[in-house]
Amino acid sequence: MTLGKLRRSLRQAMTVARRDFMATVFAPTFLIFLLSPLLTIGFGAAGGFGASTMAQSAIERSRLVVLTAPGESAPITTADQQLRGMFGREDAPPPIEFRTPDANPGAQARALIGSREGNVDAVLYGPLAKPHILYGNHADNEANYLATIAEQVVRTQRIGSSAPLSVPIKTRIAQTQVTVTGHTTAAMFAVMAIFLLTLFLSGLTIGTMAEERNNKVIEVLAAAVPLESVFLGKLIGMFGVALLFVGFWGTVASQITSLLPPGMAAGLAQVAPAAGKLMFALLFLIYFVMSYLLFGAAYLILGAQASTQRELQMMSLPMTLVQMGMVGMSTAAAASPGSPVAWIAAIFPFSSPMAMAAQAANSPSLWPHLIAILWQLLWVSVVISLGASWFRRGVLKSGGGPKRRRSQPATA
Repeated sequence: MTLGKLRRSLRQAMTVARRDFMATVFAPTFLIFLLSPLLTIGFGAAGGFGASTMAQSAIERSRLVVLTAPGESAPITTADQQLRGMFGREDAPPPIEFRTPDANPGAQARALIGSREGNVDAVLYGPLAKPHILYGNHADNEANYLATIAEQVVRTQRIGSSAPLSVPIKTRIAQTQVTVTGHTTAAMFAVMAIFLLTLFLSGLTIGTMAEERNNKVIEVLAAAVPLESVFLGKLIGMFGVALLFVGFWGTVASQITSLLPPGMAAGLAQVAPAAGKLMFALLFLIYFVMSYLLFGAAYLILGAQASTQRELQMMSLPMTLVQMGMVGMSTAAAASPGSPVAWIAAIFPFSSPMAMAAQAANSPSLWPHLIAILWQLLWVSVVISLGASWFRRGVLKSGGGPKRRRSQPATA
């Protein structure tokens, strides 16, 4: 291709890109699209709040039962108060309820565990030196807690006092150094952020392509501009929309710590990348660009092959499953840096951007990123080159049949 043809192709591609970008950004529904993560977060928060409320109500209804005489419950209550201070609000065992044993405490305990009044996780009866503990399904921890209480009471009785034997002096130290756990958490965030952004924005590409396919707009573009330029222009146009989306939400995310309570903001401060915030932000943007170009080109090819909405859905499902597989491999790489799965995820083209973003969060070394970026640029160029050819076949169904032979001149 000569330099003049290359310039003409790029100019035509940028014309298509500008058209797609303006048509998408200045559409009335773009604001809804831009704020759609708020709806997702809202629905997720509502669902999580409902689930946590149900779980909390179930925990509040649960209880432990100790069958003992009324005058013997005081040491058990004291031991329960001492041990319960080791648990947080969400991890605390159910409250203890005392009941008077009848003539057959074993049968009484079995009836409490299996009764319809329910929510009795475990029952203790008998002498505390050799207690009998019955417990229901998934109540192993509650049974162990009752056994520990019995042990504590017996030890207290042998010592002759329930007073603490030591008085600790507790001093809280503010941690400013980011730990390995903080780096790993940042790596997980990076993987999920690239995955969600790519999945969300690539869906916009395939939807736009299918819509123009149904409206016959793509045929009009093909009549005026080479299809390779149409493919590249659409990819660049949707990429511009993606950058606008990421820039908007990146700005919002950078200011969110100022809106959080001090305790939560201090906790988020412990989640930081090993490569440094500025360098990590730059690498994250580069790897998002690589991931979007790879998957965006693939989705654009799928959109060109589909002629109906049903075909579009059937074709996009395998691609979504591939993305789920890539995020699973990259998550494993983020949790185990330097492992064989981390190397495989970094080498495989479609998982490499997410795996290397996790690498930037886990390690301060920068030289692997230069190799990874060159490797991903190679695959982006390969996918775009092949995509342009497949895009042409899908749009106009050209190149699939046999070529026509040139007509032979008639002989005299």
